[in-house]
Amino acid sequence: MAKQITKQNFEQEVVNAGSPILLDFWATWCGPCQRQGPIIDQMAADGLNVGKVNVDEQPELAQHFRVMSIPTLVVVKNGKEVQRAVGLHAREQLEEMLRNA
Repeated sequence: MAKQITKQNFEQEVVNAGSPILLDFWATWCGPCQRQGPIIDQMAADGLNVGKVNVDEQPELAQHFRVMSIPTLVVVKNGKEVQRAVGLHAREQLEEMLRNA
């Protein structure tokens, strides 16, 4: 299961992560998000640094990252966004984003 990122743990889990993290901005009512979720969870199970941000529960984080459509996948390195992808993406694409960060 991927880390649940909230405004309370954002600093610790994202800003001070020490390595790039892939954030999945999603919502329960979003069909493509429901298909993206298991990919993100499998990446987490395989030891990759990934987290999920529920935009309905964490609107401040969604606003901070200017998320307009979901799923939005953002790679953060040293507290700064370095890559972004919008829409459903294959695991290979997401792993490449993390590798290139």
